[in-house]
Amino acid sequence: MTRRTDAHPDLVRSDVRAPFFSTWSVRTPERQRQTVDAIARTWESRPWPAEDLMAYHVYTGHDGSTLLHHSQWASEGAYESFVKTHRQERVDEIDTAVPGIERLWLGRYRRYRSLVRDEGTAAAPGCVVIVDVEFESPDPQRQRDWVDAVVEALENEPRPHPGGVSAHFHLSTDGTRVLNYAEWESAQAHLDALAPPGTGVGSPTARWERVQHWPGLKGSTVERYDHALGLVPR
Repeated sequence: MTRRTDAHPDLVRSDVRAPFFSTWSVRTPERQRQTVDAIARTWESRPWPAEDLMAYHVYTGHDGSTLLHHSQWASEGAYESFVKTHRQERVDEIDTAVPGIERLWLGRYRRYRSLVRDEGTAAAPGCVVIVDVEFESPDPQRQRDWVDAVVEALENEPRPHPGGVSAHFHLSTDGTRVLNYAEWESAQAHLDALAPPGTGVGSPTARWERVQHWPGLKGSTVERYDHALGLVPR
């Protein structure tokens, strides 16, 4: 059976070898709430669809119009089997409850590196920040090198801003993107870390300058989300 949980996902669990991320546009805060409720009803009324699906989490965007989905799979093959046998009936029921959902994007990833604040000192995450970075062309080595440079910049931050809980760097399987799933104590803590004069994330150091002007870097976006729904096998 399917069980609801308020717990955030465990991003470093070793049995998750195929994390997926996707976004939906639902246009308004009210439709965000309606869609989350429809997802919960649809999934809780059915058996858990696959042994190799570890967890499924949904987040509401602070823009008031989007949902982020994060599913943790043991393999891409397990996800493909789910698509063939169980996905469409769930999509149809959700779309009947909330017509007009626009599915914007689905990304296949592998987690590469994580930074986690020392155990016992970090508060529970109050905000999830998704940093999506795109490169001009596929290059798996460039993905890894860029993440390594970001980690080096973070670890050598001269005045680290309080409020960061963790950062989990994922590499897209097509070699073109990096997704950082970052947990913060609050959205305000993240906003403060980005605010001028730049004493937090991305402060004016040579290491951050290198990260921001990496060869082949095409662009990046930063979006903040609240954890709205967790679904796991009972």
